Amino acid sequence: MWKRRKWSWVAWAAAVAVVLAVGAAPAAEDTFKGVERIVAVGDVHGDFDQFVKVLRAAKVIDDENNWTAGKTHLVQTGDVLDRGTDSKKAMDLLMRLEGQAAKAGGAVHALIGNHEAMVLLGDWRYVNPAEAEPYGGTEAYREAVSARGKYGKWIRGLNAVVKVNDIVFVHAGITSAMAERSLGEINTAVREELEKGDVNGIAMHPRGPLWDRSLALGAEDEVARQLAEVLKRYGAKRMVIGHTVAREGVLTRAGGRLIRIDVGMCGFYGGPAACLVVEKDVLYEVRHPDKKRKLPVDASAGEPEASRRRDIAVAAAAAAI
Repeated sequence: MWKRRKWSWVAWAAAVAVVLAVGAAPAAEDTFKGVERIVAVGDVHGDFDQFVKVLRAAKVIDDENNWTAGKTHLVQTGDVLDRGTDSKKAMDLLMRLEGQAAKAGGAVHALIGNHEAMVLLGDWRYVNPAEAEPYGGTEAYREAVSARGKYGKWIRGLNAVVKVNDIVFVHAGITSAMAERSLGEINTAVREELEKGDVNGIAMHPRGPLWDRSLALGAEDEVARQLAEVLKRYGAKRMVIGHTVAREGVLTRAGGRLIRIDVGMCGFYGGPAACLVVEKDVLYEVRHPDKKRKLPVDASAGEPEASRRRDIAVAAAAAAI
């Protein structure tokens, strides 16, 4: 009798363990090697039309918005939400392309930006009044981005940072202090904070990887020093960031070790439909409809001081709106 009860208990416990293991969301892979072509798109902010234009210009999708890029890896560095009106269509496209790319041997890496964190954590300051309409209204939008909703579940399962070949991709930037954590630790922390509704962690911290503008806007020598430490920590050669708008297009800093790809493509900022393309370690800006420009990566190719100061002013103005 005891033996039967004992083994029944063991079997029940084992079954529960299996169910819990299956139900638990696995940690997303965050490091990828041997990728011949990378396309990286910055902040979309609900501008579906501009997003489609830049993906077509980079030969990622065809005229019917289906994946046509083979084994290319597409990285979208966050901030699909807010400011514009078509975040739903942009997320639907990314979600569909994830499956199509995987079947073709490629990949889509949609990252969490500060605006995804804000919306999921209840800060709706930058939600466009018309943005909720495609979801069925404000309450339907809240449900859609909740932990139960289609889009909320998807965002909560994304990474905040990935490394593809020798390039680190993140929304705002990783400084020396944040680089004390591994990429996996950063991703786990951000996902757990969004899951728990924690507004006091790195996802909402002004010096966190979704917010910190110091690499984009800091003095050149300090940026170079920080990058040297951070890139060494992660075994990387470059870092690609969005978050801080530069309407003149994709910019490089610190001899090409930092690439800024938030070109302000959405209607709110009026920037171009442009993105970064990396082909066999050569960096290009691709701009709709058919322009392709090789980016400077030599040590003397730092961002002009006048441009840096202008971008500081743009960032300050955007934060005040």
